[in-house]
Amino acid sequence: MTDFPGHRIGLDAARGLRTLTGVDEELLSRVRYERSKYTALGGVVLGTSVIAAFSMWNFATEALGRISVVALLPTVIWMLFVLNLDRWLVTPQPNARRRLGPLLMRLLVALMLGAVIAEPLVLRIFQTAIEERVQDERTGTVDALRTDLVRCNPVPATTRAVAPAGCDTRYVLSFGATPGGRVDELTALRSDAATLQKRVDQDTTRLEAIDSEVRDECRRLVRIAATGLYQRTSECLRLRDQARDYWTTHRTAQNEQRLAGMNTRISKIEGELTSSRSAFLKARADGIAQRLAEERAKQKEIGVLERIRALDELAGGNPVLFVGIWLVRLLFVLIDVLPVLVKYLTGETAYDRMLTGESNSAVKIHGEQVRLAERRALADLEIAQDAIEQEVRRHRAESEAAFREHTAAMNIRVRQAVNALEDEIRRSSTV
Repeated sequence: MTDFPGHRIGLDAARGLRTLTGVDEELLSRVRYERSKYTALGGVVLGTSVIAAFSMWNFATEALGRISVVALLPTVIWMLFVLNLDRWLVTPQPNARRRLGPLLMRLLVALMLGAVIAEPLVLRIFQTAIEERVQDERTGTVDALRTDLVRCNPVPATTRAVAPAGCDTRYVLSFGATPGGRVDELTALRSDAATLQKRVDQDTTRLEAIDSEVRDECRRLVRIAATGLYQRTSECLRLRDQARDYWTTHRTAQNEQRLAGMNTRISKIEGELTSSRSAFLKARADGIAQRLAEERAKQKEIGVLERIRALDELAGGNPVLFVGIWLVRLLFVLIDVLPVLVKYLTGETAYDRMLTGESNSAVKIHGEQVRLAERRALADLEIAQDAIEQEVRRHRAESEAAFREHTAAMNIRVRQAVNALEDEIRRSSTV
């Protein structure tokens, strides 16, 4: 039967999904009815890795503060890591029912991985509420900073102005010049002018009373009997002298002139103080604006930790939202744990039993092969040892034969030498 291209593509896709479960296609071909189960499990593994990639994409873009191609690198790496980890978690293991410890460990790893993947997705779902909360907090921080800066930098009333309570160096601005010094001078000048004004008023009142007496007295004229003419009274002349003496001794004119000078200086200082106050208020406004600009510059894009804190604060103040957030978290955790749950909740399959049997058989065969190789090696060692012993005995026999032959040869040579010596002795005795 000829496969159509679409059918072949479908088979390749199903085989690729089953590859994500770590199954042996050759062994699985003996139980074909279980292929669909492992194909579906492979789809669950792939779906979990895609969700993990989406979660990392959200995390990376939030950390960078914008959508960037750079976020693709951690996204792809995280997807491949989760895909390989889930593949390891669901890969069939022989004798799985007897290994409770590894099963619990895999479930724990899956739960931790699910918690890590779920948090960025939860932050994405509640993004609008989180950003509104953070913006409100940032606006409140800027408003509080503005209030503290205004409160901690009042217009100095004296040169010894004391900063309000609760104001440290963070909220105190530095100024080149303040109107506090002229305020002290103006206060002292006003006090002197008020004292002098009081004194001038008293002198003027007293002088006006004397002048009134002089006018009343000098209106009366007396006739001199000797001449018959009218003239002022002696009292009038006395009061005039008294008024003149009072004007001279109390320095009324000089005091009035001095008071006028003081009032002129007060008006001048008040004008300068008004200008200085305006300059101080402008400098303070500029300093506050700069500090607020620096504070806003720190408040760049909303970071991940700031989002998590804002989400916790939102959940803490709203029970319904708290329940909703945790339901979403548990949902994503459950989705990420699904590969392990699907694998181990289905129980032992025929493929698992076959894998266990083949594994046990492979272990036994390997053991027998090891023992056979051991016996073969021992036999080879015994044969080699026998050969070595035979070689040693042969060399020993050859050495003994050579020694005997050498001894015999030496004996012959010694006998020949003795015989020759005896012959020589006999010939000498005969002569």
